[in-house]
Amino acid sequence: MTLLSYEIIKESGIQFGTSGARGLVTQFSADVCAAFTHAFVESMVKNFTFKQVAIAIDNRPSSPEMAQACTKALQELGLEVIYYGVVPTPALAYVSMQDNIPCIMVTGSHIPFDRNGLKFYRPDGEISKADEQAILNATARFEAVTDLPELVVNDKAAIKYIERYTSLFDNEMLADKRIGIYEHSSAGRDLYTPLFEALGADVITLERSNEFVPIDTEAVSVADKKKAKRWSKEYNLDFIFSTDGDGDRPLVADEQGNWLRGDILGLLCANAMNIEALAVPVSCNTSIESCNLFKYVSRTKIGSPYVIAEFEKLIKSYSSIAGFEANGGFLLGSDIKINNKVIKALPTRDAVLPALMLLAAVKESSITKLVNSLPQRYTYSDRIQNFAIEKSSVILSEVKEHPITFLVKIGFENLKVESVNLTDGLRITLSNDDVIHLRPSGNAPELRFYVESNREERSKNISEMIFRSFCL
Repeated sequence: MTLLSYEIIKESGIQFGTSGARGLVTQFSADVCAAFTHAFVESMVKNFTFKQVAIAIDNRPSSPEMAQACTKALQELGLEVIYYGVVPTPALAYVSMQDNIPCIMVTGSHIPFDRNGLKFYRPDGEISKADEQAILNATARFEAVTDLPELVVNDKAAIKYIERYTSLFDNEMLADKRIGIYEHSSAGRDLYTPLFEALGADVITLERSNEFVPIDTEAVSVADKKKAKRWSKEYNLDFIFSTDGDGDRPLVADEQGNWLRGDILGLLCANAMNIEALAVPVSCNTSIESCNLFKYVSRTKIGSPYVIAEFEKLIKSYSSIAGFEANGGFLLGSDIKINNKVIKALPTRDAVLPALMLLAAVKESSITKLVNSLPQRYTYSDRIQNFAIEKSSVILSEVKEHPITFLVKIGFENLKVESVNLTDGLRITLSNDDVIHLRPSGNAPELRFYVESNREERSKNISEMIFRSFCL
């Protein structure tokens, strides 16, 4: 039976969010995965020549079968498939860029296990928003999937990813560090221990899970906050490292077991690398500008494609460029020298680079002191799950039209609105410099909100007031 990619994708109800095509596992049938794969290849062959495509997966129960369906589609097109098994998304992206071939990552990142997704990479990096539309509108014809092929793991991506970082530093760089690795179900959990040990660290592995754990680095759970403090004290840790499900967003804790905000980690990493110009989403902390460490900071919509698109402008004026997101994912937009060794650009989210650069920066100090040296602006983020995007859109429209009514509703009768930013969602700056940012998630039915203030407790309290007001 001959199928048309455009029709199959449209009927599935799956769309692209801020990080790949996302949907319920039940929507990602074998034919839907094949449709996306055929459409992706159709969009790539217009500008690139290749005979191979790489595939990797995360630890979700549904990921292996989705990878098999994608593989089947590629084989039907006469392409050789290199299957790297369970590795972090940046590991797959990095080795594929070096080999100049496209790749597909089967992952839903941090969203619940009943959902999954597909991330697509061109030979030169992440696909653009224009590429996404080309995939959705492709008219590739293919036969319905009838059987799924066996997959044999190639370990090249894992090896090259570890070498990317161990080659930059002395093998005793972390000799005095005791590091905890919160493994849970991260796609990179089998790589992180050998990587940190290769740099001399004493590694303690923590809480590996056989069940998928949807770690969200932007909205760390109360349970995970308590775990980090307990682990830090129990094992006398200098540092705790973890990631989201597909290993492209870091989650790191300081000497006391306090998880760092992702944008603060990114700021510290960029400074340690002497980056000149940054592209960051509008949701990131304003201390990035107020610290005066960078020649230029550009604000974008939320999502790595927008950050990467900004790189094209920045590279014309600056020799070293990078970006990061509030979730901690660090994107290296140009080749950089570290310890007189070149690290190649990797314009996709990565979790390992910011962690290592932070550790390199605190050899003679502490993470706490480094964080405290920055302008003291605190962001607290949260989300309301199972909150329909349509409902979120109505709320944002109401708040946009009547912001004072919203402020009164959450208990701010005496504050005024200084400015409103509509770059992505609704970002309100108040007369006392507090910031409230509301935004529907691009990956799941969730309403996300970010609160920034000059006191940590205040940002948390405002976030809780917003949560209560929308959940009544």
